[in-house]
Amino acid sequence: MKNKMTNHEKYMTEAIKQAKKAYALGEVPIGCVIVYRDRIIGRGYNRRNTDKNTLAHAEITAIRKASKIIGDWRLEECTLYVTLEPCQMCAGAIVQARIPQVVMGTMNPKAGCGGSILNILEMPQFNHQVEVTRGVLEEKCSSMLKEFFKELRERNRMEKLWKRAQNESAEAATQEEKAKLVPIDKTESNTVY
Repeated sequence: MKNKMTNHEKYMTEAIKQAKKAYALGEVPIGCVIVYRDRIIGRGYNRRNTDKNTLAHAEITAIRKASKIIGDWRLEECTLYVTLEPCQMCAGAIVQARIPQVVMGTMNPKAGCGGSILNILEMPQFNHQVEVTRGVLEEKCSSMLKEFFKELRERNRMEKLWKRAQNESAEAATQEEKAKLVPIDKTESNTVY
């Protein structure tokens, strides 16, 4: 008997599709969807380097699109699905948008603000707290990020080797050109007979 996909898995799969778009651009593969009454109303994926914009995170893009569809900045009946735990900016935007529920794929121990470094989403000091579900399709979300960073490290290593080879080649060519120059003998007279 085939396991039936839960709603959380269904929508996280859609967030993963968004993350794959970021991956194709060479961006850190983070994807997000926002669901309202069982319908996706906002999608986003990381485009920070592509757009040269600090704010071009998956969550911010999805929130902007969902707000436009709803016609309000308050997304009070929505659920946000994101493949990686939000950073401080995105966690703050989620709280500000009054999103009541966030579903995360994998945690971000280096920069996450939904429970790893900070927990902005569930801070009782704010006037709005978010119900958080963690670990939905965690392995898929995590493995995509691990593969991306493995490829990035290899690409950076190859670029470094290529630059070193280019520099060595240019230096060798310069030395060769210098060797071809005929030295001027200053002992000879410039006198014309």
